[in-house]
Amino acid sequence: MRGGGGNFGIVTSFEYRLHPVGPVLGGTVLYEMKKAWEVPRFLDKFAHECPDELSVDIGFLTTPDGNPMVGITVCYSGSLAEGEKALKPLRTFGAPVADFIQPMSYIKMQSLLDEDFPPGRLHYWKSNFLRAVSDDAIEVMVEYATTMPSPTSAVELQLMHGAASRVGCSETAFAHRYEQYDFLVLSNWTDPADSEKNVRWTRAFWEAMQPFVEQRVYVNNLGEEGDERDRAAYGSNYERLVVLKNKYDPTNFFRLNQNIKPNTQAASVTGRGDR
Repeated sequence: MRGGGGNFGIVTSFEYRLHPVGPVLGGTVLYEMKKAWEVPRFLDKFAHECPDELSVDIGFLTTPDGNPMVGITVCYSGSLAEGEKALKPLRTFGAPVADFIQPMSYIKMQSLLDEDFPPGRLHYWKSNFLRAVSDDAIEVMVEYATTMPSPTSAVELQLMHGAASRVGCSETAFAHRYEQYDFLVLSNWTDPADSEKNVRWTRAFWEAMQPFVEQRVYVNNLGEEGDERDRAAYGSNYERLVVLKNKYDPTNFFRLNQNIKPNTQAASVTGRGDR
């Protein structure tokens, strides 16, 4: 059931073990958009060779002064001295225009991007996993990243590697245990009058990436996108989760989620369309 979302009941209590973390070495390195081809190629090689202590993602974004940029955000959760060594290739690559990497508390690292997603904005996201950063995939990402209708939107590739990729596919509800990127189109804007063009751009971008991505998705990135996408979130574990659903929630009482339908309800509960 671990990772099965709200499909099986309500958690009323749990126990957890605390581990000391921090200070961490974290922050973002920014490059001009003209480096948009070089940076993903470099990062793909760098990231797959990095130690477990290092988390990495790459983003296409627009700075507050309106300049399109490519950014690499990192968090090294280990010795600061070892972190400096691990990050040296990144910090010396391609003459970045800004380097905001520094020691900070773990709490500050966790809230580093909060200002980019303030309350009150409108959002429309699309997502899949990406196993290979090919030249053709980069071409599509650069094309759409440079035509974003909203300056507050972003495109992100978040690397999943290390311990997360070494768990067995059937050990938790989340089955997609590979060295891969979580590809995210994070559209957000402020004026409801701009909704149609932002949604249209997001869908077109996502469709253009379909030849390169895996037909798998992280459940937390899903909206109301229908049964097929819900199944894609659980992959090879979906049918096993249906068996559990039949046992613990045969009437599908817990259904306001990316729903795993019990067999007994499959014929009577309608799917949700993409909205």
